[in-house]
Amino acid sequence: MKLRRTIIAVLSALAMTGAAALTSCGSSDSSSKADNSTAADISTPAAAESTAEPSGEGDGSWKKVQDSGKLILGLDATFKPMGYTSENDEIVGFDIDCAKEVCTRLGIKLETYGVNWDTKEIDLDAGTIDCIWNGLSVSEERKKVMLMSEPYMQNKMVFVVNDSSEIKTLSDLNGKSVAVQNGSTAQEILVASDVGKTVTVNELGTNVEALNQLEMNMCDAVFLDSVVAEYEISTSGKAFRMLEEGLEPEEYAIGFRLGDKELCDKVYGTLKEMKADGKLAEISTKWFGKDITTVK
Repeated sequence: MKLRRTIIAVLSALAMTGAAALTSCGSSDSSSKADNSTAADISTPAAAESTAEPSGEGDGSWKKVQDSGKLILGLDATFKPMGYTSENDEIVGFDIDCAKEVCTRLGIKLETYGVNWDTKEIDLDAGTIDCIWNGLSVSEERKKVMLMSEPYMQNKMVFVVNDSSEIKTLSDLNGKSVAVQNGSTAQEILVASDVGKTVTVNELGTNVEALNQLEMNMCDAVFLDSVVAEYEISTSGKAFRMLEEGLEPEEYAIGFRLGDKELCDKVYGTLKEMKADGKLAEISTKWFGKDITTVK
C-alpha cells in the first residue's frame, strides 16, 4: 500500500510539472505574439476608439496639436493655386493662406511638410503630418482611410489641350494619350470612365509634369482639376485651353486621421468663422478674383 501511494505521488508530481510546462509555453507564445503585433497594429485601438465616439469628444487630437504648438500640413507643393512652391522657394497658395489664418486664430503655428501624393495616406497614418490640405478631392475611397472635413470648395474634372490642337470634344480624344497625376481622383475617374477605355493613360508624379509634357507635345491632353487648369491658363501665358466637356464634379475638403474629429471640428469651425467675418472671401478673391468657397 505504501509503495502504491508513493507511485501515485510521483505520477501526480510529474503531471503537475508537465501542466506547468505547458502553461509556461502558452504564456511565452502569447507574449511573443503581443510584442510582434504591437508595432504593426499600433493604430488599430485608436481607430476602434474613434468609431465608438462619433462625437469626437475626448479623442485628444486637438490637445495634441495645441500642446505641440503647431499644425503640420501635408502637401505635394506643386498644386497651383492651392499649395505650391513659389519662385522664391516659399510655400504659397489659397489653401496655405487659409491654413495660416486658421492657425493664427487658434494660437498655433503652421508647418508644411512635402508628401508624395501617391502615398500621402502613409504619412498621415504614421503621424508625420496632422492633415492633408492641398486641393484634396472628396471620394468614397478616401473616406475609408481618412476623416474628411465638410467641403470648402467645388471643383470639376476637365481636359486641357494645346490651343493649336484639333481636339474639340471628348470623342476627339479617341486613340489619343492623356496625362494624369498618379494617386489623384482624376486618375481614378479617368480610368473608370468610358473615355479612359479609348485613350492611353500616362500616369505622372504631378500636374506640373503633365502640363510640361503637354506643352512639349509629349501627350495630347491632360486630365486634371478645373481650379488648377483655369489658374494655369490665366497666369502661365502658355497656349492651353479647356474642353467644354468634362467628366465629374468634385469637392475639396481637408483630410485628417480617422478618429481625429476634435481637430477636424476645430479647424473647420475656424473656417466657418472666417466665412462669417469675410476673411475667407478675402483670401478667395486674392487667388480667384471672387469668393468661390462653399463653407456655410
